[in-house]
Amino acid sequence: MAVKIGLVSLGCPKNLVDSEIMLGFLTKAGFTITNREQEADVLIVNTCSFINDAKEESIMTILELARLKEEGSCKAILVTGCLAQRYPKELTDEIPEIDGLLGTGAVPEIAGAVRDVLSGEKVSLIRSPGFLHDANVPRLQSTPPYTAFLKIAEGCDNCCSYCIIPRIRGSFKSRPVDDIVSEAANLAAGGVRELVLVAQDTTRYGVDLYGKPALAGLLKHLAALNGPIWLRLLYTYPDLLSDELIELMAIEKKVCRYLDMPLQHASNTVLARMNRRGSRDDIVRLIEKLRSALPGVTLRTSFITGFPGETETDFLELLDFIREVKFDRVGIFTYSQEENTAAANMPDQVPEEIKSERRDRAMAIQREISLERNMKKVGSIIPVLIEGLYSMEPFKYFGRSEGDAPDIDGKVYILSNKELNPGDIVQVLVTGAAEYDLTGELV
Repeated sequence: MAVKIGLVSLGCPKNLVDSEIMLGFLTKAGFTITNREQEADVLIVNTCSFINDAKEESIMTILELARLKEEGSCKAILVTGCLAQRYPKELTDEIPEIDGLLGTGAVPEIAGAVRDVLSGEKVSLIRSPGFLHDANVPRLQSTPPYTAFLKIAEGCDNCCSYCIIPRIRGSFKSRPVDDIVSEAANLAAGGVRELVLVAQDTTRYGVDLYGKPALAGLLKHLAALNGPIWLRLLYTYPDLLSDELIELMAIEKKVCRYLDMPLQHASNTVLARMNRRGSRDDIVRLIEKLRSALPGVTLRTSFITGFPGETETDFLELLDFIREVKFDRVGIFTYSQEENTAAANMPDQVPEEIKSERRDRAMAIQREISLERNMKKVGSIIPVLIEGLYSMEPFKYFGRSEGDAPDIDGKVYILSNKELNPGDIVQVLVTGAAEYDLTGELV
C-alpha cells in the first residue's frame, strides 16, 4: 500500500512554491499525496517565522496535527521551512512529537527524510539557508490550474533592521532568464493563464547575475509565451522601479497594471531606522510617475505601526501620507520584535497596545479610501478572471480583476445568465462597490 503524505503550507506564496516542489519530489518518489489529514501516514508542516503571529500559527498547526498521531493514521510529523531553519534546537527540545526537521535549504531531501522518519529515525537537515530551484525540478501545483506563482529569485540582501529573512533564506540569488521562461512555458502548457512573479524583492531580479536589474527583460520573454494572459508583480521595491520597467508595463498588455510595493512607513526618521532606502519625497514622486505613465494602475502597499522609536508625530506623518497618496490596497501590521535583528535591540520599544491602536486608526482611514476608490469604478467595464460559482443569488460567479492579486485582495461578484468556467477572462460592467469587493454583470 502506498504511503500517504499530507502537507500544510503556511506563510507567503514564496513558501508555497517550496511546498509544491516538495510535493513534486514526493510524488516522483512514489508517495501518494492526500488532502485528508486523518488519512496521512506522514504529515508535513511547511512553516513561516517572519513575525510573531506567523510563528504562533506554525506552532499551533504543528500541535494540532500532532494529535493525529493518536487519533488518525499519522506515524510521523516533519516540520520544514523557515521555523525549522530558525529554531531547530527549540523545536526539537520543546515539541517531542516532531520526528524530523528540514530547513529552507533542504527542500530536495524531503523524500529521503520521509523514508527515514518512517523507519523510526529522528531527522534534522538544516543546511545553508535558501533553495534556488530550476525548471527541471518536479513540482505539483496546488493553486487553481489557471493561476501559478513563479519564484524568480531566492533570499534577500536588503537587510531591513526589523527583518529576519536574510538569516533564514540567505543572500539574494536570481534564476537565469532562460530557466524561468522554461518553467513558465511548462506551467502555461498545463493551463495557467495568470503567472504571479514572486521573490523577496522582484525588482532586484538579475542584479547578481547580469550586473543590473533585469526584470523588464524577463517580462518581455514571459509576455512572448503562448498561454498566460496576465503577468503580475508582487514584492517590488520603490528604489529599483526603473523607467524601463514602467515603460514596459505601459506598452505590454499582458503585464497587469498592478504593483505590490511594500513601503513600511512614510516618516523619514522611521524609514532611516528601518534601514529602508529612499525618502517620503522619493516615494511620492515615484507614485506620481506611476499614475501618470500607467493610468488605472492599482497600487498596493504595507505599513508597520509601532516600530521602535515611532512617536505620535511620526505616526501622524504616516496617516497624512495615506490620506495624500490614496493607495488602492493597504495592509497594516504591528511591529514584531524579532530576536537577532537590529531593531530588536533598539531603545524606545513601543507598547503593544499603542501599536494596535495605531494600526486600527490607520486601517479606519484606509477603509474609507478603499471604498472611495472602488466607488469610482462603478460604471466602468473591467476584465475579470473567473474563479468559481457563488452560492448567494443573484450573483452566480466570483473572480478577480486585474487589480486583485490571489489570496490578498478583494473579489468581483458577477451576475451572469451565461455559463462561465474557472480561468475564463471576461468583460464585466461594474454596478456596485464595497470597501474591498466589487459587483457587476457580464457584458
